[in-house]
Amino acid sequence: QVQLVESGGGLVQPGGSLTLSCAASGSIFSIYDMGWYRQAPGKQRELVARATRGESTNYADSVKGRFTISRDNAKNMVYLQMNSLKPEDTAVYYCNGDVTLSKFSTIRRNLWGQGTQVTVSS
Repeated sequence: QVQLVESGGGLVQPGGSLTLSCAASGSIFSIYDMGWYRQAPGKQRELVARATRGESTNYADSVKGRFTISRDNAKNMVYLQMNSLKPEDTAVYYCNGDVTLSKFSTIRRNLWGQGTQVTVSS
C-alpha cells in the first residue's frame, strides 16, 4: 500500500511546542510538493504550510513565524515544527502531497494522511 502516516500529535499547554512527522511509505520512490493542512470542529480544512521538493515554502498568515515545515527527501519524511502554540491551533492536522512510485515514471499520486489530533489547552 502507498500511504502517508502522521504522528506526533497530542495535548500541549499554550506556549508549548510540538513536532509532527509524516512518513511516506509503501513502494514510494520520491516525494515532491508536500503540505500540512488542519481542520477544527465546525470549520473548513485549511492550508497550514507547504514545501516544494526544492524546499521553497509558504505558510498561512496565522502560523507564520511560529511554525516551520521541513523535509528529508532521502527518508521520504516531512515535518512540522510548531512553537508558541495557541488554543486556536487546536485541530486535526493532515499531511498531503505528491509522490512518484518508480524512477521510470513521472506520474505523481496525491495522498492524504489519516490525521493527527493537536490540542492546545491548559
